[in-house]
Amino acid sequence: MAKKTKKHGAITHPHFGCTVGGAYSVVAIKGAVPISNCGPGCMYKQYFHLSFLNGFQGATGAGGGNIPSTNVGENDIVFGGAKKLDALIQSTLALYSGDLFVVLTGCSGELVGDDVGSVVRKYQEAGYPVVAAETGGFKGTNLNGHEIVVKAVIDQYVGEKPDTPKKKGLLNLWFETPYFNTNWRGDYLELVRILKASGFQVNVLFGPQSGGAKEWKKIPEAQFNLVVSPWVGVGIAEHLKEKYNQPYLHIPVIPIGEEATTAFIRQVVEFSGIDNKKAEKFIKEEAELYYYFLDSFADLFSEYWFGLPSRFSVVGDSATNLAYSKFLADQIGLVPVKQIITDNPPERFREAITEQFRNLSEGVSVEPEYLEDGYLVEQSLDTAEFGQSVPLILGSTWEGDVAKRKNALLIEIAAPSSEKVVINGSYIGYRGGLRLLEDIYTASVAGN
Repeated sequence: MAKKTKKHGAITHPHFGCTVGGAYSVVAIKGAVPISNCGPGCMYKQYFHLSFLNGFQGATGAGGGNIPSTNVGENDIVFGGAKKLDALIQSTLALYSGDLFVVLTGCSGELVGDDVGSVVRKYQEAGYPVVAAETGGFKGTNLNGHEIVVKAVIDQYVGEKPDTPKKKGLLNLWFETPYFNTNWRGDYLELVRILKASGFQVNVLFGPQSGGAKEWKKIPEAQFNLVVSPWVGVGIAEHLKEKYNQPYLHIPVIPIGEEATTAFIRQVVEFSGIDNKKAEKFIKEEAELYYYFLDSFADLFSEYWFGLPSRFSVVGDSATNLAYSKFLADQIGLVPVKQIITDNPPERFREAITEQFRNLSEGVSVEPEYLEDGYLVEQSLDTAEFGQSVPLILGSTWEGDVAKRKNALLIEIAAPSSEKVVINGSYIGYRGGLRLLEDIYTASVAGN
């Protein structure tokens, strides 16, 4: 076991960005441009943690090192930075060809009381698509920032449309936080593929299939909002229910593998009331393919079971952790040892999340730990007992040291991920579940 060192007050090895990291939710909207009113280096840190050193995803458009920033300094803190922000918005509108501009405030501007709203309002009244989002880093993680940004865009850009006629079968998808999940692009592609093949029209608000800012204008037309996450997005759906009188369906577990994905499709179809014939035809086709390939994999699993992992731990945000733990325990039959949740979910969701872990599968229960501090995560993971089997850890780059000490297989599935390059990978749905098995057991075979 690693030698214990004294823990100081600061969080080490964080598994998330700060609230202003919501800028990357803006970057994920085609044609949208974030404008940051924060200190020098703030955006650069978010870029490295959420984009570059998280699967080397890169960021198109106005992302990465291209995000306009006021780079607030001492002079702005003493005398106020409103004029500087005003000048930055003017120059950004002149230089960037965008359909939507979102001004995000960092800690400095909010602490000194810069009236960002009044600066932005001037442009809104002049007809520019500019939105203000108060995302001071002290308000939480980039997950909180994501919800703040989305609500700001809905309120200030989409606007008041409570009487808009609803289209049956059209849904707004609230899913993974862009750039936070290493596979978010591929995951969106797979979930949208599944929903469309099941008979739905989907407002894809983020990622490669997004219609951009104009698609956000269609949000009030949807029959309902679909939230696929333990907690991120629920606040958005609640807001939309009040604002546009839209119901929402909350499915807390992201589906991986045939059983979970089939149950997911049927639940959404039943909620919507659309005809289920198309969905059932799709389920039959996908299930046949899934089990065809799974049967082939069974040869390896049955022949070399003694050298393969049978116990596992997952370290990651609640959405990632719950999805992978459920799949590996319920559909593959592995035994969960220690599940560490790193995203600090709000208290009102914790009992429901914990209850999901208590019912991962029939007779399989585990009590998750909620730890934000990477130091404490490492200490806890050091105590995990994997028995005689090859230890399997699904986590982030931060878990690399403890994985080496335990001679464990480490599969990077959470932020930050600096040992993996991701283009459009996915571990969800029918196809993603098979890819996850490929990666886990490829690492296992290579390790043997």
